[in-house]
Amino acid sequence: MTRILPFISALLGAERPLIMEVKARDAHGGDLLRGRTPGGLAAAYERSGAPCVSVVTGRWFGGSAAMLTEVTSRVRVPVLLKDFVTRRDQIAAAASAGASAVLLTAALLPRESLEGLARECQEYGLTPFVEITHAEEAVGLPDPHRCVIAVNNKDIAARERDAGDLDRSRALLPAVRAAGTLCPVSASAVSGPGVAAELLAEGYAALLVGTALLRAPSVEAWLREFDACRAGPVMQGTLPVPASAPVPSALAPTSAEPPLPAGPVAEAEGAPV
Repeated sequence: MTRILPFISALLGAERPLIMEVKARDAHGGDLLRGRTPGGLAAAYERSGAPCVSVVTGRWFGGSAAMLTEVTSRVRVPVLLKDFVTRRDQIAAAASAGASAVLLTAALLPRESLEGLARECQEYGLTPFVEITHAEEAVGLPDPHRCVIAVNNKDIAARERDAGDLDRSRALLPAVRAAGTLCPVSASAVSGPGVAAELLAEGYAALLVGTALLRAPSVEAWLREFDACRAGPVMQGTLPVPASAPVPSALAPTSAEPPLPAGPVAEAEGAPV
């Protein structure tokens, strides 16, 4: 039997199956680190019980390649590289830097490239973290039991500045499970502990939580509330779709910040393999 890769194994065995994310800026350019270092934040997540950590290295969110090395040097838990990966050399670099999983965005990759990059990840012992927004994108991945299939609740075409649609996760869960993954994940727009608890109750094996944790006054308090929501009754079918709201002025980009790239295609350096 094929060995389950460490990233998936950590999530499936976790008491709190949350991938806690390190990200420098939100989609509007607002500062999320607030004086914290990526490595220090990742270490704090590990101390709080995170089974896995995600680090966003893409320039769109203020990241850099150095962030991955900084994070992997500070934690022992598996680390997901989140960037717009389109080339095999990016996978080799991720493996060299200590990553355990690599984001592959189905919407940005021709089908042949997606499958080839997923195989390349697996050859390096990395988990392909395949992000989808449509059911057909989940079908036919190589060794799907060695892939994470994650539903992105936000719109890449809008540079993820939308409020997110959690109904997408509900609608796509049957297709994700049917595709053969052991670890269906709901990612982005997980706004609070109650929403997180409900997504798990509805059948997701794990969640990726970024901005909500990064903005929380206390990660420990957020997690205690999450535990309480999971312990109490969870109403099925009541996932809220957050209303659009203006970005608070304190989070708006300033003229001192570098301009955001034009979009996901501008993130990817070079043509897809």
